[in-house]
Amino acid sequence: MVEYKRDYPLFSLCGLNCGLCPRYHTKGESKCPGCGGKDFHLKHPTCAVITCNTKHDQVEYCFQCSSYPCEKYSIPSNRDSFISYCNVITDFKKIKRDGLEQYKSELNEKVDILEFLINNYDDGRRKNFYCIAVNLLKPSDLKAIMTEINEHISKHDSNRKDKIKQIISLFEEHASKDNIELKLRK
Repeated sequence: MVEYKRDYPLFSLCGLNCGLCPRYHTKGESKCPGCGGKDFHLKHPTCAVITCNTKHDQVEYCFQCSSYPCEKYSIPSNRDSFISYCNVITDFKKIKRDGLEQYKSELNEKVDILEFLINNYDDGRRKNFYCIAVNLLKPSDLKAIMTEINEHISKHDSNRKDKIKQIISLFEEHASKDNIELKLRK
């Protein structure tokens, strides 16, 4: 693939939140720079969505294409890869309703929350869980969880392992209220 660059690689052409993907937050060889990020074409030498985009309207996001919703978006995906595809269509609708800048602001907040969790409460096994949870939960739920972490859990005298268990439990409680399963669909 020819080099493909984007100004905002945290949100992909196809609607994935690259900034919430475990590969984006990985250190080492498998690190992904996000859609159109530095050396993206080396990590992803082929991408059917980018190829499709070059043959159509060459838009910044698929929802802007004159052919949207095409076959790819008319039937939501029931499988995930490194990141959940559950919110793609909902996120596109949100952008159409609230605007791209508002969505980017929300995504940036989510990325900040995710980085806080990974840097402070990852025991080497929680990064994927945090990526899924932050991607799928509503901003209001994430703010409530962060308030609980900052005001109670972080100040608690318990050890790090117990704090992580409490945080996981918080995410699961909020997810269950909205019937969200915090796991990738295979």
